[in-house]
Amino acid sequence: MPSPLDVDSLRPRVQAAVDTQLKAQQQVLAPVGPATDHLLAAAIDLLSGGKRLRAAFFYWGYRAVGGPDSEALVRAAAAMEMFQAAALIHDDVMDDSDTRRGRPAVHRRMAMLHEERGWQGSADRFGAAGAILAGDLCLTWTDEMYATSGLPAHELARGRSTFDSMRIQLMGGQFLDVLEAALGWDGATTQERIERARHVARVKSARYTVEQPLLIGALCAGAEDDVVAALSDYGVALGEAFQLRDDLLGVFGDPEATGKPAGDDLREGKRTVLIAYALDGLSPADTDRFEDAFGQPDLSDQDIIWLRETIVAQGAVDQVEELITDLADSAREALSRAPGLDPHARAVLQDLVEISTARSS
Repeated sequence: MPSPLDVDSLRPRVQAAVDTQLKAQQQVLAPVGPATDHLLAAAIDLLSGGKRLRAAFFYWGYRAVGGPDSEALVRAAAAMEMFQAAALIHDDVMDDSDTRRGRPAVHRRMAMLHEERGWQGSADRFGAAGAILAGDLCLTWTDEMYATSGLPAHELARGRSTFDSMRIQLMGGQFLDVLEAALGWDGATTQERIERARHVARVKSARYTVEQPLLIGALCAGAEDDVVAALSDYGVALGEAFQLRDDLLGVFGDPEATGKPAGDDLREGKRTVLIAYALDGLSPADTDRFEDAFGQPDLSDQDIIWLRETIVAQGAVDQVEELITDLADSAREALSRAPGLDPHARAVLQDLVEISTARSS
């Protein structure tokens, strides 16, 4: 039987692979000059934490199809965490987020450096520029870690198409998220709002969180089409459930656990499924009050309390919880359809449904 240790014991191995990569990159950047240490330090800080679920899905996708454990496999899986770092750094710039994992976001860290040193120009512009470059470095290192992981070339080639699609589609999904914020929901029905929010959740986060890392690992190990189809269904459903849990935590999560300020998604105006449900049937007066407050970066504590209470009173939390449960059940059903999986790996993937959806951070 699997235990949480099957996932937990992978984390230090992934961290060691990430640390080795970053140490090697210090030598690559050295000829540019010591100033690049600021970029590397920002990446090291961000990559020192996290749940490592993307690496876990890659690893267990590979093992599920019969691939053996190896440090080469762990290094390839760790490339997913490097990609996650790139996505987080750029996402925080676009959302103008102050914190990530309880620490200043990379662009804030860079802006603080500018202010502390008394450099010329805008600290905020410097911070954004530095973060974009740090994210670009992580994206470059993602490819290098995968390509030089040590897995056989023919195995890496089998996963390469999905690996490339993952990176390309995330960028498209991120743009769609930005576009949705600009378009707003005026004139859209509740069902249209829900469908649009769910689509953004899938393409911006859900697929690269679960489905694509899982499939890359499975494909590298030689998964057949019927296995790929079942694992894809598992990954899409679980990835969306994961994101819906994130949406709840972004509004109601404990800052000590999430590393983000209380109600941060309310300040950022994230138009999620939760918000679509909350606005459904709200009185005109309360709708106006909700929309006036939602997305304001200087929301007061009282504003946040009112928004939260309104979301709960509208039944939005219960509806999202029900959707998470349905998606988790769909993921389990899809996993049961995947033929010929290694029994232990199948059991770990089953446990990952609970780990991914019943969490506080």
